[in-house]
Amino acid sequence: MTFYVQTYPYRRMARRWAENRERTLEINVREEDDAYILSALVPGIKSEELNIQVLEDVVRIEGDYKAEENQYLVRELPSGSFHRALRLPASIDAEHVEADITNGVLTLRLPKAESARPKQIKIQSR
Repeated sequence: MTFYVQTYPYRRMARRWAENRERTLEINVREEDDAYILSALVPGIKSEELNIQVLEDVVRIEGDYKAEENQYLVRELPSGSFHRALRLPASIDAEHVEADITNGVLTLRLPKAESARPKQIKIQSR
């Protein structure tokens, strides 16, 4: 008796679904006293291929991984468009945002708006 074994019967359907969906950019965000620092992996993306927008407390990052039309045995690297919109706890000073891509890592320094920074209040004693 002969048995036919297929590892995943819906592989073609799953592959088609994975190729057609838009990806979400995965990020890390940490807070400093005067700014938020956002990091994201963007391998193979050049700075001119990214669209970064800041409006009040929302940061939006969009881009596109260029897909090669080769036949692969295994294909796990990202391809297609991606986006990420993130609302931060405080307003951002959009005029002073700094962006850098080094070794495939996007780093955004998002300074808090002056109104969102803590203020030291001096107490007058009499």
